[in-house]
Amino acid sequence: MARKNKRVILENLEVTDAGAKGKAIAKAEDGRIVFINNAVPGDIVDVQTTKKRKGFFEGSAISFSKYSEKRVEPVCPHFGTCGGCKWQNMGYEHQLFYKHKEVEQNLKRIGKIELPEFEPILGSEKQYFYRNKMEFSFSDSKWLTLDQIRSGEIIENRNALGFHIPGMWDKILDLDKCFLQADPSNAIRDFVKEKAEELNLPFFNTRNQEGLLRTLMIRTSSTQEVMVLIQFYYEDKENRELLLKAIAEEFPEITSLLYVINSKGNDTIYDQEIGLFYGRDHIFEEMEGLKFKINAKSFYQTNSEQAYELYKITRDFAGLSGNELVYDLYTGTGTIAQFVAKKAKKVVGVEAVPDAIEAAKENALLNNIDNAEFYVGDMKKVFNEAFINTHGKPDVVITDPPRDGMHADVVQQLLNLEAQRIVYVSCNSATQARDLALLDEKYKVIKVQPVDMFPQTHHVENVVLLEKR
Repeated sequence: MARKNKRVILENLEVTDAGAKGKAIAKAEDGRIVFINNAVPGDIVDVQTTKKRKGFFEGSAISFSKYSEKRVEPVCPHFGTCGGCKWQNMGYEHQLFYKHKEVEQNLKRIGKIELPEFEPILGSEKQYFYRNKMEFSFSDSKWLTLDQIRSGEIIENRNALGFHIPGMWDKILDLDKCFLQADPSNAIRDFVKEKAEELNLPFFNTRNQEGLLRTLMIRTSSTQEVMVLIQFYYEDKENRELLLKAIAEEFPEITSLLYVINSKGNDTIYDQEIGLFYGRDHIFEEMEGLKFKINAKSFYQTNSEQAYELYKITRDFAGLSGNELVYDLYTGTGTIAQFVAKKAKKVVGVEAVPDAIEAAKENALLNNIDNAEFYVGDMKKVFNEAFINTHGKPDVVITDPPRDGMHADVVQQLLNLEAQRIVYVSCNSATQARDLALLDEKYKVIKVQPVDMFPQTHHVENVVLLEKR
């Protein structure tokens, strides 16, 4: 080991695993775990550490004495700079292996409960161009790559339209092509940047909070509809209309062309008024004949095709015969609730976001579903004895909480309820494992099915069926 700038170089490490936040894992001579951000299991590497702790190191591979057989050539020209697809250098079958392994390890190590044999992870048919929503940021001071800096070339045009550099709130990588969203996404993004520069519109500077153009959002759907939303920092009616008109003329296939004037410190649009420039203010997603109205603020699973597979597993695990009262906790815009409604007697959805519940009610009307009801409120407060007395004791509970998992009060209420079955959908198997351990006194895990919603990333969903002991 040699020291350099108080950092340590760890030599000749064999990368043995992939796990936490997509990082590769090796072990140092002293037994400490080493998390590496640019390696693949099977590589043998020298690592320059960036963080040193009592139990672990973090760092980057600076040289490779052996490349793993699990490696593939990344398709994206931005791989390694953009933080979006960290596993693009690993074959898809190996990505699935490590995702499945992470779910299994979390449920065993954190949950410490009796588990059945897991179902094999369900891979995504599409490994690229699978996202239905992308958000890009404008910047007047784009991120320069090492190659650009070393070239000594003076880059006068620093405008960018792309993604934030990981961990840097004010640095934007200018994109040539993104492999996450299907056409016309790349064409729209490129045109918007080109037209904005032609019109001499100022790109945003996050640090100084100045400039006109803030963000671009593109949503697509399985029904081939397209939504485009441009966020402006201030109103400049003439230039705003020139840009939006040019987009509408260049892309007549756009269903919904929207804008936001947002002069606050951050670029979230959920508290902003959405302006309609052209078309309608929503697009439609469709699943098994059900239509879901998606507006600019709507939440919808970002991989439409794989969401359908996830919902089918959820419905299958629920084991509905048509006579059951189902509670759908953290229902969002009610997609799962409506998807299972035709096989249930009644579905009651609960969600904390008022706009989501309004959308759920609207979609239920649109789909002529009269056996689903939706209620808004903080889950740990609204999901109480009075609520259950009003709506009845459920036979089946479906729960799909955020990454933090369920609040302890919600878990306790589930234990009090004693529904026959609980179907737990999770985007974080670590918090899911914690909740399963709490439910273990009254529930046994019957089935576990990991589902890959996000190829080329470390993220993985997991569906668990629990039955009352």
